[in-house]
Amino acid sequence: MKVAVIGGGGREHTLAWKLAQSPSVDKLYAIPGSAAMSEVAQCVDIALSDLDAITDYAKNEGIDMLVVGPEVPLTEGIADLAQSKGLAVFGPNKAAAQMEGSKVFAKNLMKKYHVPTAAYASFTDGDAAKAYIKEQGAPIVVKADGLAAGKGVVVAQTEAEAIEAVNAMMEDHIFGASGGRIVIEECMVGEEASLLAFVDGKTIVPMISAQDHKRIFDNDEGPNTGGMGAYAPAPVVTPEIRKEVEEKILKPVVDGLKQEGITYQGCLYA
Repeated sequence: MKVAVIGGGGREHTLAWKLAQSPSVDKLYAIPGSAAMSEVAQCVDIALSDLDAITDYAKNEGIDMLVVGPEVPLTEGIADLAQSKGLAVFGPNKAAAQMEGSKVFAKNLMKKYHVPTAAYASFTDGDAAKAYIKEQGAPIVVKADGLAAGKGVVVAQTEAEAIEAVNAMMEDHIFGASGGRIVIEECMVGEEASLLAFVDGKTIVPMISAQDHKRIFDNDEGPNTGGMGAYAPAPVVTPEIRKEVEEKILKPVVDGLKQEGITYQGCLYA
C-alpha cells in the first residue's frame, strides 16, 4: 500500500523510518517532510496548512492511508477532509482532536465522566482569572487553552508569577488565539509520565510508558519546553499504575467521548 506521513518533525521522521520497514508499505511519502526524512520517503512540498492540497494530492496519487503527526492539522479537520475523499487516515477527527486542541474541553470531559484530574477553573476574563489566583494562592498552574507547541503551561511558584502569565497570555497574546481562554489549575507535585494508546473508537491498546524532560534546566528547574528528549519505559509506571491508568483514565475518556457522539480514532495521549 501507499502511505503518506503528514508533518516534518522528529516524531514524523520516526514514524516514517518505522513505516519504511513494513512489508505492507510499497511506497512512502512525507508531506512536507524534511531533508532527514527524504532518506526513507518521497518528500512532497505542500504546506501543512493547505489541507485541501494535501488530501487532493493523496487522492490523485492513489495514496491509501495518511498518518498524521502534528496536532494542528488534526484540530483543523484533516481527518474529516481525508475521509470525505475516501482516504483512510490514522488520527482523530476534528471533534475528537479537541482533547488535544482545547484544555477546557478536555478538563470538562474528565470532570463530567469522573476521570481523575487536577482541580481547575477556566476563564475568558483576565481580571476574574487574577482574582481566582489571589483566592487560591501559589504555587498554581496557568495554561493557555489552545495549542502552543508544548509551551503554553506556566507552573507559577508565586501569585505574581501567575498573574504575569495571565497578562502574557490574555493581554500580550504571546500564544495568539490559544491564550484567549485559559485554565488555572491546582499545582500537583510528583513525577509525570505519559501512556499513549492506539484507539479505534472502542478498543484501547496502550503502548509502553514514557517520560520526557520538560523543564529546560537540570534538577527540574526553569520554564517548560516541548520536551528535551524522552526515555521509555518509565520506571514510575508500575504494572499496577498502568492498569489503573487504563481503567480510570483511558477507557472512561474514550467511552465518555462516545457518549458525547464523538468516536476517537488514532493515538490518545494521556
